[in-house]
Amino acid sequence: MTIMQKTLAREFSLSGKGLHTGVEVNMTFKPAPENHGFKFQRIDLEGAPVLEADASLVGDTSRGTVIGKDNVRLSTIEHALAALIGMDLDNVLIEIDNEEVPILDGSAKLFVEAISEVGIVEQSAEREYLEITEKIVYKDPESGSEIVALPDTDYSLNVMISFNSSVLNNQFATLENLADFKQEVAPCRTFVFVRELEFLLKNNLVKGGDLDNAIVIMDKDITQDELDRLADLFNHEHIEVRKEQGILNNLDLQFENECARHKLLDVIGDLALAGRRIKGRIIATKPGHKANTEFAKLLKKEIRKQEVAKIIPQYDPLQEPLLDINDIRSFLPHRFPFLLVDKVIEIKDDYIVGVKNVTVNEPFFQGHFPDEPVMPGVLLIEAMAQCGGLYVLHDKEEKYSTYFIRVDNVKFRKKVVPGDTLLFRIELVSPIRRGIANMKGLCYVGETVVAEGDFMAQIVKA
Repeated sequence: MTIMQKTLAREFSLSGKGLHTGVEVNMTFKPAPENHGFKFQRIDLEGAPVLEADASLVGDTSRGTVIGKDNVRLSTIEHALAALIGMDLDNVLIEIDNEEVPILDGSAKLFVEAISEVGIVEQSAEREYLEITEKIVYKDPESGSEIVALPDTDYSLNVMISFNSSVLNNQFATLENLADFKQEVAPCRTFVFVRELEFLLKNNLVKGGDLDNAIVIMDKDITQDELDRLADLFNHEHIEVRKEQGILNNLDLQFENECARHKLLDVIGDLALAGRRIKGRIIATKPGHKANTEFAKLLKKEIRKQEVAKIIPQYDPLQEPLLDINDIRSFLPHRFPFLLVDKVIEIKDDYIVGVKNVTVNEPFFQGHFPDEPVMPGVLLIEAMAQCGGLYVLHDKEEKYSTYFIRVDNVKFRKKVVPGDTLLFRIELVSPIRRGIANMKGLCYVGETVVAEGDFMAQIVKA
């Protein structure tokens, strides 16, 4: 079933203080066009720079997820991103006037409620997914974190947390259907241990923390005097603890496993940085922002791998060519020993696929090299250029020639030897203007790229 992209029906705004900076922050969530993705715009800075929600921009994960580019940064983005994914959105622009997303109540609840109020609209572009086709694993030996992605028909998550704590030891949380995010995960608040508070404050963190935006866990006996001292450090009113160990702020948990559910929320938010919706089951053991974002980088690599796989030419030797060698000779001026394309098997609006069968009888093998025949890289470039020329010239009624005036970003990845069948995929990367064509060339043997490069050609009437 085809799923279309979605955005907000109209914009909404939220305000609050940053958890670590304590600064007052205003942010506005706005509808965005198709294929926009999630982006943050720092409207408080000159030029209103934009930060994409992209794992490659992650700069710090010590107490939240921080993205940055050049001198622009934004922290604690995970709850907002989790809300966008959990509410089934694809394209949103988030304007923000400070360096940290507000913590609000420590969950994704207020984001979700605001999205529900303004509504969601379907767009005309189809949603693209990262479909997990084989097991992907990330392990961090230092922290004991492990995240695994397995094939599944939908997006589901299993999270297990483990702390050396008498109050919060092992907990497990599951989300089988993203449609349940709003009720089952969004309200779950972040948590912190009392023993961490003073250290965090001394390290210029949790300036905006209070008992209204976090579950504070007390798992060691502590005197009332010590609690009062901590309250003074945070400029918070004194509270009286009702029990020696447990939840410091005496609140009732919304779920028995609320802490594990919040970690699941964090996983969803951090994995949004992979840049594509996921079809697969995520199993996370002892997750944290470092492990989550490193795993998101692995998912980005898998997306790239799948995108490359989609453009690998499929070759059937029995397939009737679109252009045979006689057709090719009618378009190109090259002749023996310099005609390096045997046939063309596919021509589309923006690309062409050509074939060359490499045999030991090629004249260049006499000198390159007699005892170890290897096709010269410069001839691989020439062959791709000739294939690009065929793309440009194949539909011209009058006689034209192509002259390649620039070659960039050339890479040779594997040697080509007699017996190899070369597949050239040459793609037009921008419309032809004023007789100039810019193309990207990939040369394959089987599914392996053996050479690639960018080409600029001038088209001249013969």
